[in-house]
Amino acid sequence: MNKNWGMLGQEWAVELLRGQIVRGQVRHAYLFCGPPGVGKRTLALRLAQALNCTGSQEPGDPCGECRECRQVAAGSHPDVVLTQADLEGAAIKVEQVRELRRTLVLKPYQGRYRVVILPRFKDATDSASNALLKTLEEAPTQVVLILTAEHPEQLLPTITSRCEILRLRSLSFKVLETDLTNRGIASELARWLAHISGGRPGSALRLAEEEEWIDNRRKRFDEQWRLNSASRVEKFAFADQLSKDKVRMRQTLLIWISYWRDVLLRSSGSRIPITNIDRQDEIESLAHILNLREVRRFLLRLEKTLDGIESNVNSRLAAEVLLLDWPVL
Repeated sequence: MNKNWGMLGQEWAVELLRGQIVRGQVRHAYLFCGPPGVGKRTLALRLAQALNCTGSQEPGDPCGECRECRQVAAGSHPDVVLTQADLEGAAIKVEQVRELRRTLVLKPYQGRYRVVILPRFKDATDSASNALLKTLEEAPTQVVLILTAEHPEQLLPTITSRCEILRLRSLSFKVLETDLTNRGIASELARWLAHISGGRPGSALRLAEEEEWIDNRRKRFDEQWRLNSASRVEKFAFADQLSKDKVRMRQTLLIWISYWRDVLLRSSGSRIPITNIDRQDEIESLAHILNLREVRRFLLRLEKTLDGIESNVNSRLAAEVLLLDWPVL
């Protein structure tokens, strides 16, 4: 494994953590923050490897080849525990944290440290958060807890105040595009993935394998473009179909919002790179036809519709109101 632990664009975080290991100043708790797909969980696993590696010549540089490193990577190390909700979107329960606390009083079974990784800890129940607080206050010497979240504000202040916070950032599109190309991804696809992922390596690599998602995205954009010239009857028919599947409706709204944010960027004259570069001609055309006020108003309507869907409003009515408010070209 290289000196940067294989963490593209997060060299500063690797250097900070490596320095703490070398100096014997490892913290008992960390909070890794950043957008989904930026590498929070990967960094947590790399830290677990660095803390327990037995094959490296230098402290803080995991070899990636010894038994400890291989077991951490495979998720089978007895002293590296991943505690998360049973299902995506569900909550980490207080029973899980209490069980975790009972095991942490034991000495490491095999490695030098017991490492506990708690991804998306914003999903924990209040009682689970309060139960973890006790452990953070009295963490055993050879235990390191690593929490992840998008923002520190998503967690209780009493928890964040007891963690060292590392804020991971998205990469520049060019840096990520180069890395994806070096991985064997075609240059045009690599460029598109770098933009559509927002510069997040994990998201880009996941999207590269999800042909169904890419095809679905293209269909949603094609539907949207046809709505620009659709009659009121056609719009009501589309609203009826869209509202029958809430999951699809939410996904569609998210895709459209990313598109209209790009239109807003171009309409405002911003030089910030757009996300949906494969739809650049359409986006620039709309930005030329519509004024900034119209674009902003419709984007707000899309976001309001999404908020309504997530608050369980009548999806059919929400879809009809949205399509009646569609910009007139």
